[in-house]
Amino acid sequence: MTVPGGITRRTLAVLAVIAVVFGSATPARADDIRDKQWYWAPLKVDQAQRITKGEGIIVGLLDTGVDDTHPDLRGAVLPGRHMAQDKPGRNFDSVGHGTGMAGVIAGRGHGGGRGVLGIAPRAKVIPIEPINDTYLVAQGIRYAVAQGAKVINLAFNTRDSESLRAAVREAVAADVVLIGTAGNDGDKDNEPDFPGSYPELLTVGAVDRKNKVAKFSNHGEYVDLVAPGVEIPGPAPGDGYVRGNGTSGAAAIVAGSAALIRAKYPELTAVEVVDRLTGTAIDRGAKGRDDYYGHGQLDLLAALTAAQPAPVRSSAPPPATDAPAAAAVPAPADAGGDGIPPLVIVGAGLVLLLVALPVAAFLIVRSRRAGG
Repeated sequence: MTVPGGITRRTLAVLAVIAVVFGSATPARADDIRDKQWYWAPLKVDQAQRITKGEGIIVGLLDTGVDDTHPDLRGAVLPGRHMAQDKPGRNFDSVGHGTGMAGVIAGRGHGGGRGVLGIAPRAKVIPIEPINDTYLVAQGIRYAVAQGAKVINLAFNTRDSESLRAAVREAVAADVVLIGTAGNDGDKDNEPDFPGSYPELLTVGAVDRKNKVAKFSNHGEYVDLVAPGVEIPGPAPGDGYVRGNGTSGAAAIVAGSAALIRAKYPELTAVEVVDRLTGTAIDRGAKGRDDYYGHGQLDLLAALTAAQPAPVRSSAPPPATDAPAAAAVPAPADAGGDGIPPLVIVGAGLVLLLVALPVAAFLIVRSRRAGG
């Protein structure tokens, strides 16, 4: 498959492995954007926020960065880090996707009911931009853990690697809730996302306003939960807004929900937080767990108020690999050809994809197999 200009999706994936586009053909108006957050009613977000707003919880956001000057994000964003440049950073977003996700998770809104209000508006987001290879993604996960993140949102698709798996195992050992996306190719090849399909992650698919799994939402045995992921508003770099479709938006809603649970029940382990989210989910589709809805659709208020449910997922650690974790992490120079300057293709990909798309979308640039 190609995008305008003859650049294949595989080329974009190799040169900017986790680049994610958060685009909209028509920016949403600032004065009515709160009304566009349609998922608040079915999730009973207003009632949930009377219980907790996520105070004291840090959410690691591995994405395209965050523009923390947006009015809805002032006070919500901690200093982040450019992994490719190995330096701290603030007020950066190479594409715009991360800014949108930060708003869905922890947006503050502004001006008496205006702007996007996140699921956990008193949580803090730490933006980490790993950009272009699995070594940097792995290091970004480790950085988020070191900065005290209790929840990490991984709304992208990259290639599978032992270095990435090792970092995920370390985050699990550190008692961090890891949220991943099911992917946006459900109506195409439906190839699993990485790290979203790892068993250690809580993998989230998307549903629409009618509680139906979105056509684009990947399906498979790795799907754990679904949440709203269609026409989700978010802040855009500067002071604008967009609305988009994708499992990224659904994952951000679940990440904010996990932050609320961690704030309400600080004694719970990460596994117990996940059990609350999956064990209280509304069963949809085929009875019991299925490959489209997973354990069901997010019920935020129930996850915050119900008695601790019985585990629905195994809490056993993943099997050890033959190679030690330290040996599995390559030096940056040996990153398998992914060490391309990160910003050039990301920017070009954004322009080309926005020209090609007449509707709002969260698009994950997917890594393809050779010849795919």
